[in-house]
Formats: sequence, C-alpha cells, structure tokens
Amino acid sequence: MAGEERPLAVLLRALQGLTPKDFQEFKTKLSKVHLEGEWNIPKDSLVKAAHPCALVGCMGENYSEGAVMDVAIGLLEEMNQRDLVEKLLEEKVKDYKRKYKQHVVREFLRYKEVNSCLGENLSVSSRYTDLTIARKPWSKRGGEHEAVAATIAVTVQTLFKPDEDGHTPQVVVLVGAPGTGKTMTVRKVMVEWVEGTSYTQFDYVFCIDCKDIAFTKEASVVDLISKCCSHSRTPAGKILDDQKKILFIFDGFEALGFSLVQPEGELSSDPREVKLLETTLMSLLKKTVLPESSLLITTRPTALQSLGRCLEGEYYAEILGFSAAMREEYFHRYFENNNKATMAFRFARGNEILYSLCVIPVMSWTVCTILEQELYKKKNLLECSKATTRMSVFYLSQLMRCRGRDNPQDLQQFLRKLCSLAAEGIWKHKVLFEEKEIKDHGLDQPDLLPLFLNEKISKKGVGHGNVYSFTHLHLQEFFAAMFYVLEEDEEMVGDSGALTKDVNRLLESYSESRKDLNLTVRFLFGLLSQKSIEYLDESIGCRISPQAREDTLKWLQGRHRVTSQPGQVLKVTELDTFHFLFEMNDKSFVQSALGHFTDVDLQDFKFSLYDQMALSFCIRQWDGLDCVTLRGCSFHQQEKGPLPLAERWHEEPQTPIQPLCRALRHPGSGLRVLRLQWCRLSESCCAELAGLLAQHPTLARLELGDGTLGDGGVRLLCEGLQQPGCPLRVLRLWYSRLTSACCEDLATVLATSPCLEELDLSFSEGLRDAGVHLLCEGLQHRNCRLRTLRLGSCRLTGACCRALAARLVESPHLSCLDLSDNELGADGVLQLCQQLRHPACPLQALGLSTSGLSEEVLQELDALRTLKPQLKIGYLLEQEVPQEGAMARLPFHRGVLPGTGGPGGRKGLPSFRRAPRNNRSQF
Repeated sequence: MAGEERPLAVLLRALQGLTPKDFQEFKTKLSKVHLEGEWNIPKDSLVKAAHPCALVGCMGENYSEGAVMDVAIGLLEEMNQRDLVEKLLEEKVKDYKRKYKQHVVREFLRYKEVNSCLGENLSVSSRYTDLTIARKPWSKRGGEHEAVAATIAVTVQTLFKPDEDGHTPQVVVLVGAPGTGKTMTVRKVMVEWVEGTSYTQFDYVFCIDCKDIAFTKEASVVDLISKCCSHSRTPAGKILDDQKKILFIFDGFEALGFSLVQPEGELSSDPREVKLLETTLMSLLKKTVLPESSLLITTRPTALQSLGRCLEGEYYAEILGFSAAMREEYFHRYFENNNKATMAFRFARGNEILYSLCVIPVMSWTVCTILEQELYKKKNLLECSKATTRMSVFYLSQLMRCRGRDNPQDLQQFLRKLCSLAAEGIWKHKVLFEEKEIKDHGLDQPDLLPLFLNEKISKKGVGHGNVYSFTHLHLQEFFAAMFYVLEEDEEMVGDSGALTKDVNRLLESYSESRKDLNLTVRFLFGLLSQKSIEYLDESIGCRISPQAREDTLKWLQGRHRVTSQPGQVLKVTELDTFHFLFEMNDKSFVQSALGHFTDVDLQDFKFSLYDQMALSFCIRQWDGLDCVTLRGCSFHQQEKGPLPLAERWHEEPQTPIQPLCRALRHPGSGLRVLRLQWCRLSESCCAELAGLLAQHPTLARLELGDGTLGDGGVRLLCEGLQQPGCPLRVLRLWYSRLTSACCEDLATVLATSPCLEELDLSFSEGLRDAGVHLLCEGLQHRNCRLRTLRLGSCRLTGACCRALAARLVESPHLSCLDLSDNELGADGVLQLCQQLRHPACPLQALGLSTSGLSEEVLQELDALRTLKPQLKIGYLLEQEVPQEGAMARLPFHRGVLPGTGGPGGRKGLPSFRRAPRNNRSQF
C-alpha cells in the first residue's frame, strides 16, 4: 500500500531506539537463534554488524522477511521491550493483511472459464451478474426446517445486513443447485471485500474451498486460516483478537461428505488446537471456537439436512437464478460487444424454452458459449438452427466433463438410469421423487446425483426421507426424450423399470391427448439430428437408435396425409411440426415430411421469434414451395423507425419478419405467391419486403391486407419494385390506410416496372381523387404494362373520371378497371362511357356501383353493352384477372344491375358481386 513502511524499515527504527547496551544484548541473543528451515546468521557477520542498519541488513540477507519479524519480536519479548514488541506486531499484522489482500487479488479477481483459450483469464467484476437470491430465517421443529418469516430478496452485498427486525445474521447458508452461481458469488464477495466496496465490517475474509481440504485428516482453525495465504506467516494471535471482524467462507460444503455428528465434549474452544477436520469444522459451526466470528457456507441442497443439525440462528439464502433483466445483462457482460450481445440475447429470448433455461447461470453461459462460436464463424444467428436440444446436449457434456476422473461406463449407466426416472416422471406428471424412487433406479450416488437433481427437505415429516427434483423441469423433459432414443447397453437391458422404450407410443400419445409431452417430443427430434448423434457419441459415448429416426418420420408423414394430386395446401393448425423439424435440422428429413405440399396456409398465429426461426428453417429446406399465406398472424417485437432500404437488406435482424423474408429469398426458392393479410405489419417490415421483391427471381404475387402499412411503407415497397429484375406481376394493398401522398411513388413504379400487371389499392379511403390523378401519370407512360387497376372503396368522385377516361385509350394494356363502391355520379360515369365507346379502348371489365344512377346513365350503359358485348360492367369479384387472351375465364356472375330488373326493368345487364368490405376471410 502506498505510503506505508516496509517491515524491515519499522524494525530498523525499533533497533535504533535501543540503548547501546540493549542493542548488544539483542545481538548476543540473535547469535544463539537457530531456525529450522532458515539459513542461520554466521557469527562473523554478526560481529561486523556494528550498528542497527547493518544488523537489519544482515538479518534480511539470511532470513525471510517473515522470519526476521518473528525472530525480532521473540528476542524483544525476552528483553521485556513491550512497546517495541507491540509496534512490530502491529506492523506484522499490517504486512500480513497487505500480502493477504494481494493474494486475494491474484486468486479471485480473475478466473479462467472452461471455454477460455490461450490461458485467457476473465475479470469477475466484468462478468459477474447479480442473481435473484431469497433469504429467510429458519427454525427446527419436529426435526425439519420450517420457514418462520416471509422470504425477502437480498443481494450478494446484503447477505450480512440486518433484517427487518434489526437482527444481523452471523451464519448464512447460501443454497443452490449445481451451476446456479454459488462459487461465482463467493468470488464476488472476495473481490468486493478486497476492493473495499462491501463487507467492510470485516477485517479478514477467509475463503476455504471445501474440495481442497476434503482429504485433510487433522487441522486447527489457525491451520485453516494459514491455508488461505500459505506464503506468509500468519499472526494468528493478533488476527483472532477481534473475532467480530472475521468472516469464514466455506465454498461447496457438500464436497466434504461429513455426517457432522460429534459429541459436544470433543469439540474445541482453542483455535490452535489440532483435531480431526470434522471436529474442527463442527467447533466452528457450533460456535464453541471463535463464537463471535461470522460464517458464509455455500452448499448444494444435499448437505442441508446435516448442516441444519449443527447450526444455530442461521439464515438460509437460496439462489433462484437470473431474472429477465439479469439475463440480458449477463449476455452483454459475456460478449462485451453490444451488437453481438443484442443479437445473441434476441436469439435466446425468441426461444421460449431456451430463454427459461437461461434462468440457470450455467445455462446462460452454455448458450452464450455456443452462440459466440457461431458469431466467430460469422454466421447469422437467425439462420443457424442451433436450437434448444443442442444447447441442452452441450450442457450435459459439460456436466459429464467435470466428472472426467470417473469411469465413463459408470457415467453412462448412471445417465441411462436418470433418463428412466425422468421418463417415468413425465408420464406420471411427477416432478418430485422420493428417496425410495431414487434408490430403486440406482441413482443414490452422492457424487453424481447433485449434478442433475436438487434435494429438498420432505414436508411429510420425520422418517419419510427427502424429495428430489430435476434442476429444471425442461431438463427432466430433455432426459425423458433421451430415454427413448438411447440404444440399450447389454448390461442395462431389462433395467429400465416398468417403462417400455416405445417411441411410437410416445408420439401417438402426444397426437391423441398428451399435449403436455410437446417439449419431450421436440427434444426427441433434436436428439435424432445427425449432429446430436455424432456429438453424443464423441463427448459422452452414448449411441442413438437409428430406428427411432425412422419412426419419427413415419409419424410426421402420417400427421399430414397427402394425396397424389398436385398443388396440395398444407393448412397448419399448430406450429409444432415446424418446431420438431427445426430441432432436427435435417434438410432431407424436412423434404421427406413436407415435400409433397406446394402451398402452406397459416391463420391467426402469434409468432414468437422462435416460431419464426422454426418456420423459416423449414421454408429454406422445402423444395417446391410455391405459395405462403399468413392470415391474421402477428410477429414478436414489432419495431419502429425504419432504416434506409439498402441498410435493411444487409444489416443484422431488426424487423419482425426478417427471418421469414430471408428464408423466402434463399437460393433455389421457387416461391411465386406471398400473402400477408391482417398481420399488423409495420413500416419497417415493408423495407424487408422490398428487399425480397428486389432479390427474389420468381415472386409474382404479393398480397398485403393490413391497416398499418401507411404511405411510408408503400414508399419502401416501391423502392424494391423499381429494382432491376423485380418480377412481381400482382401487388394487392387492401386496407392499407393509403393517401394520395404515396401515389407519386406508385406512378413511378407503373412507368418503370416491366412486369407489374395488377395493382389493387381497394379500401384505401384516403386515396381519393388526388391520388388517382397521380396514378394516371404513370398509366399514360409508354412503358406501363398494367392490365388491372382496382380502386374500389377509395372515396372517389366524378372529379377523377376525366383523367381516368383519358387513360382508357392511352393505356393499351389496361383491360380491367374496378371503381366499385365509389360515388362517381352521373357525369363521371358518362365520361367513362364516352371513352369506352372508342374503338381503341382495350378495357374488358369495369367495376361500378350503379345504384342511384339516372335513367339516362343506365340507358347509356345498355347501349354500351350492345356496342361492345365483350365488355363486362358491374360489381367485380376480388379474384385474379387472367392473362391476356383468357378473359373468357373471368369468374363474373351474371345478374341484374340494381334498378334494372323486375317488371318493367331492363334485364340482362350483369351484376358482379364484390366481396364484403369488412370480411377479411374473403381475401
């Protein structure tokens, strides 16, 4: 520490304060000192050391610094120099504390993760993320623990803060399953103590890793302290003088495996007394030694019962994992790069199951580790099928790796028994297992069981034993799936309990009634992926049954029966098929399951990001997919504020439908029709769609029926439509809240697009006459190829008819004009009729609202029909107009115009019924 004197300088000042006689006495006594393990001072060197400075230098050359102080203190005590002894003792304590804190910095400030390479060490402060910790005091009643106060949330920093009653805990037991962050929490305590940011009430915090002392036979409390900083002599007397200032941390108490049952008479009260390690620890726990010191004990639930028998007044704090905000914070701390962290977190959050698993800190680490590998390969996370199963398999391999010293066959057999227990629980809706079930399955192995199961105090009373649960329900479902796909080991045949390994039974039960088996079935498909098969074999030595893969394919094909008819539509009522295929991540499997279908129709789904990734994956692997229809669907996380179109095509995911659009434009896609109707698309989605329009070689029809696109969204679409090579023929924009502001962009598209043949802007009530005038500028362009223009229910009046009438002759390709549900008035209709009489007018279908028209107008319509019998006039059905030369196939319904049928009426004038304007199912 800056500004502090070194111990030898303090000794020098002490010796300089001696009288010549006392100094000579000190030298005489020093000449008789013989220290074991130290180089004793030669006599001639002592003779030459005629003054304190020379003598201190001589001592420093022959003794270690700690030994110099110990020798000096001992000699001065013999000389009854009590003031000098006290000063040297104070300096020795300061020096020890300084060295101990340096040791803590070296040992705890940085650490090495399993996956860190090239010896890279990580900073605890940069990585540690606050955990959700619940604390409650407990009491013993009837031999078991019962809560006596409400649970309160605490943090690492407040574990030893006074509770609501003002009571300061002296013993805190921090409980957590493997991987929940107990050891990381201990590191955080040590770092904050040495940095002086918390735990300042303690002069010393001694951390003892129970794995390191598990094989120690005998020790005293002083011995345990010395182990915490073995390179420096411990001034135990001075340190232990103020017990309240000492905190002992025992990390991983369950590793000791002690019964903690010792007769009271054997316990020690002397911190220097060497006894059996179990006795010394019991003495600390029972407070017969250093009763005023504090204890922090971290343990898995398995050691709670034995701990509870020997603690008094303890507080129990349970690590519950990461909250939602903490999970996001952890991802940012892990990646450090904000862009990568955001991408990775969005990926995890989009998978509901994966996201819930990230409550467990080690699972968050697993997810981040795998996603970091993908980002390192510069892959797009949303295009990677790194799904829930892969994460769980990697997590399992990490757990097994930490038991690397064990026999691999023993581990595999244990895993099979664990899977059998998990499957039985899934079938019986059980998440809690009694000790008898654990023993019946051969799982009562204290070194392995806590890796997978939490032990909980039984609520049934004494004698019933404890109960166990998997560290997370989803992990129980994962192991249940493994039960069905693992090949039997010869030694394990017949050892699976009453449960039969029948994949077909599992799948059929799911189909018929057991929808709660969804996640187990999803894991089943994931485990049957080729990557999982290879990884499990290499990392754990477990083989997956090939027959199970065949059975799942047959089942999936049976769910979606197909005929030999071409152009079949897959009408999806649940998204689980896509989830299953996404987990498997196998193109040939997707093609075998879905390849017979050319269209897919999804209605009223609320897509999470995970749903989108699953659907997008299947679309990329689905050869022959011609049409995708989404009706009434919504997408997770609609965002505002579109970026420029060029950026949207190349930046990382920012829009809700980007996964879908990227999948639709994958190389080899033959998609022709995309319908997104009432899907609440934002303006930013239009930028993504524009990219699709610009880059997809076969997309011929885009139908958007929504109320949120607006003029800004249409402008973005127009940018895509104007790109060279855009093949779109039909663009329908129903109910899109358009105004005349976007019509200039649409007019530019009409004038420049060589392919666009139909434009449907129906139900755009803000379009009005001004918008039509702008559209007409595009219609008159010689490059315009538009054949069908639909402007129904756009609040048009006769004011726009002159401009439209002029275009009827100037646009040689325009064959269908729909102006239904607009109040055009008699003058407006007559203007149109006048142009329709022109021999050069190519129009073959005109949609009109004829109610309320005068007799003069109706007569003109009759005359026009006589003049041009091929011209259809009336309400038009909302169906695609055929290609040129096929107008006879128009699905017009012959009928009678309002006001012209019945007695005395004019018969034979066709009426073409329009779809109800508020019925979105008619799209």
